[in-house]
Amino acid sequence: MFNGLGKHLRSWCGKASGRGRGIGMAILLGGSFMLPAAAQASYPERPVTLIVPFAPGGSSDIIGRVLANPLAEKLGQSVIVENVSGVGGVLGTQKAVRSTADGYTVLLGSGSEILINKLINPSGVSYDGLQDLVPVAFVGTGPMVLVGRPGLPARTISEVLDLARKDALSYASAGNGTPMHVAGELLQIRSKTQMTHVPYRGASPALVDIMGDQVDLGVSTLAAAQSHIQAGRVQAYAVTSAEKSDLAPSLPALGQEPGLEGFDLNVWFGLFVPRDTPAAVVEHLQSVAQEVLASEKIKADLAAQGISVSGASGQELRKYMEEQVEIYREVVKTANMRAE
Repeated sequence: MFNGLGKHLRSWCGKASGRGRGIGMAILLGGSFMLPAAAQASYPERPVTLIVPFAPGGSSDIIGRVLANPLAEKLGQSVIVENVSGVGGVLGTQKAVRSTADGYTVLLGSGSEILINKLINPSGVSYDGLQDLVPVAFVGTGPMVLVGRPGLPARTISEVLDLARKDALSYASAGNGTPMHVAGELLQIRSKTQMTHVPYRGASPALVDIMGDQVDLGVSTLAAAQSHIQAGRVQAYAVTSAEKSDLAPSLPALGQEPGLEGFDLNVWFGLFVPRDTPAAVVEHLQSVAQEVLASEKIKADLAAQGISVSGASGQELRKYMEEQVEIYREVVKTANMRAE
């Protein structure tokens, strides 16, 4: 149909005067620019895929499923959660980066796969999280928590650090290059201590060995550690934020401890689309996501996962990421962190 329209317009332009030829060409070109806008205005016309770059059952997966149904209701189309796990979130993020930039593939991303993995493995990670992804909405942040084995002879964070200066302590994380690993290394840098990092494949196995007195300390997500803290199976010392958290009000903040002032390192989540996704589509997704995140039910569901909802714009998320990557870069360089 459009080819036929073009032929008629060209024929009309050719028979018209110079002024008429200009008007005819304007109509032709104007129509060609209007077509994509019309297509974008009807977005979405089919189901949207939400990539979670980790296996089912973990925090990222739970958060993705908490968001999927309300996003679908607001979009008027199904939102299908697709778990693409592997290489610490790299495979799923890579799939999102390489997907068609049309708004039908959205990534639920966090600090490790978006930023940290590229810093510790620059030649092995093909994408740049700041360049190849467009932030849509800032889902939220949550503090990590420093915990210790039941038999560790320390009851406060200052006692833990004094002990670390005297003895060779070990600390567990959810894996090499995770925010928990970065937080453990940053703690050593700021406190001038040295501890042995023991990486695990996730927070749960790390906590099992801490509870079993196999590892001295651990940095965990609040969601994974909370029940063990409440049951007394591990000792909790502090959250990894600059200020106390409403999600764990009884715990001090590392950023308020003497010598650690300003310590502030949290887990965070955002929604992203590939670079070159049309601005109108990004704006629509952002508006929908912010409506979803304003829901009190969603806030409560995410709080259960140790996440305080932000609901900020994609632009604000980008600014936050730019600040975070400087902290990550400092730690990776100083601690000589490398991919395993």
